[in-house]
Formats: sequence, C-alpha cells, structure tokens
Amino acid sequence: MSDETPTPDQAPGAPHPRETQQLFGQTVAEQAFLSAYTSDRLHHGWLLTGPRGVGKATLAWRIARFLLATPPMEEDGLFGAPPPPETLAIDPEHPVAHRILAGAEPGLAAITRSVNDQGRLRNEIVVDDIRKLGKFFGLSTADGGRRVVIVDSADEMNVNAANALLKMLEEPPARTTLLLVSHQPSRLLPTIRSRCRTLRLSPLGPDNMQAALKQTGAELPTQTDHLAALAAGSVGDAVRLINLGGLEIYAELIAILGTLPRMDRQRALALAEAAAQRGAAERFELLLTLIDVVLSRLALTGATGTPPLPEAAPNEAETLSRLSSSPYQARQWAEVAATITARARHGQAVNLDPAALVLDTVFKIQETAGQSR
Repeated sequence: MSDETPTPDQAPGAPHPRETQQLFGQTVAEQAFLSAYTSDRLHHGWLLTGPRGVGKATLAWRIARFLLATPPMEEDGLFGAPPPPETLAIDPEHPVAHRILAGAEPGLAAITRSVNDQGRLRNEIVVDDIRKLGKFFGLSTADGGRRVVIVDSADEMNVNAANALLKMLEEPPARTTLLLVSHQPSRLLPTIRSRCRTLRLSPLGPDNMQAALKQTGAELPTQTDHLAALAAGSVGDAVRLINLGGLEIYAELIAILGTLPRMDRQRALALAEAAAQRGAAERFELLLTLIDVVLSRLALTGATGTPPLPEAAPNEAETLSRLSSSPYQARQWAEVAATITARARHGQAVNLDPAALVLDTVFKIQETAGQSR
C-alpha cells in the first residue's frame, strides 16, 4: 500500500491502534476478557462492539500483545506455573511488543480492506483477504505458540468473505483467537455473532476522553466541553473534529440557525462555498454529519423541553430552545432530519455540486423554522 493510500483501520490524524499503549475508560471489557483467560474459558472468537472511536481496535491490539507475550498458564516451569496475570498490559520493551510495532510478529495477522489491482483501497473486505489466513495458519509457530487474528472492521466483509470467516469460526485452528472489531454488529451474519463472545465498549467520559486525546498527541481546544458534546465519547470523532475544524463549523451552523427564521444568507453562502472548495471533501462530509447532529439536538430539545448539555457551541442552548420548544416542533425537526439526510446522501451519490447541496439543506431548515413559529 502506498503512502498516499489511507489506512482503513486508523483514524486520520491519530496513531495506529498497534502504537497505542494505553486504553482508557474500558476497564469492564478488559476485565471480562482477563477473567475468561484466567479461568481457562478463553473463547476462540471475540466480537468487540461499540461506537466508532471508543477504543475497540486499541483493545484488539492490546489483547493480541497480551496473548502472544503471556506464557500459557498450564505450562509449569522450574518454579511451577506462573501466577495468573492481573492486567492485559505488556511491557513496551517486550520482544513481542517490538515485533508487533514493527509489523513483524509471525503469530499475528491483521485483516483490513486491501487494495485492488489498480492500487486503490477497496470498499469492502473480500474473500481473498480472508483466504490469506489459510497460509498464516499453515505456518508453524515456535514452541506451540498462539496465533491471533484481528479483523477490522468485520462489518466491511462482503458475503463471500463473511462465509469464509464463518468456516474458520466453526472449525477454529488450535490455539487461535479471532478478534472481530465491529461498529455495527447487526450487519454481521447471525451465525458469526453466535459463534463469538461479545465485549461491548462504551463511550468515554470527559476525563478518559481528555487522557485518550493527550495520548494521540492531538492539540486540545480551549472549549473541551464543546468537543465532548460533539464527539459523544468517541476519541476517533474528537480527533476528526479537531483536525478538520469541526468545532468552528458547528459554531457557524449554530450562528446561522440563530438568525432564523429570516436567516443570514451571506453566512449561509460562505458556509456553502467553503464546502465546495477543492480538497474539502472531508470537511464537506463532516458538515453533513454536523447538520445531522444539530437537527437531532433540535428534536431532542423539543421532546424533553431542555437543550442537551453541555453546549456544543456558544449560544447553542438558547438557539435550540427558541427553535424547538414543544413536542410538536420536535416531531417537525425529526421529520426534516430524515428528509434532509436522504436528500443529502442522494445528492452525494449523483455528484451534486456541494455548494448547491448545502444551500438546499439550509433553505429546507429555514422553511421548517418558518413553519414552526
């Protein structure tokens, strides 16, 4: 894969999960795996689920390091069996940790979307990606050691790839652990889910979020509460927001909403033109996501009678309360959210001009605000 090709299992601007030593806020999931290991109930298939960016891939690589660096509990040395481990942490200086970091650990295989014959990243994990594991399983391991497979993300497997993996889960090779990272487990075959034990990871709280962000090297904004509100406990989303100016984009959306129902057209035009700039594809995608977020927060405000806290931008609570002060208005915003999302995604599919798409979306929001008065 060339340097220009994005890595499918790495959040833009963040370290690769294999480089991340600490995992924050997921003690329950870690302890569940460790308990299974120490009680000799280590399942051959594990499904790591939860929202994007909360540490699923980091946990998968953490488990891989642990399994490959920890001697089996049944092995008696000169002084008897080693004491049961109390943590999944492995010394960064351990040879296994060094080999994993260098991508040279023979007991580990990582499956992600691969590149096609034209050198472009595929949209899905294909059956050939899974079949490569046959050669991996055929290699001998030193001293009867373990093998670990990480599939990230399992949601991206096409039907043939999923069926090939299912056969491995049904007849797993000896001393092999398969770790499936899944953002949307409902997209997986029910038979795959039934053959795995599930570890559910939760969104991070504010303190764990800050600690995890510091580990990525991201520069924290002044308004960390705004970042926490928009990222919703996802470190991956937080890094994306920081790198693409998401807090500023959302603040501008709130400022434009604050002028409704008349709307400041100059600001709306400027927002649309920024989305249409060359090389702004990621920012355009983020803008559409943030429009979904603000519409959801409008609907929630009307339904509960209280704007969500903390605020995600200056004056957000006041603006949301003014535009959505009743269950009736909440329903209107929820309905327009569904309509706008469908129109926006269709516009993307047919390559509609981004500026025109943003303006169409903003005018639809203005129309709804006028009807809600």
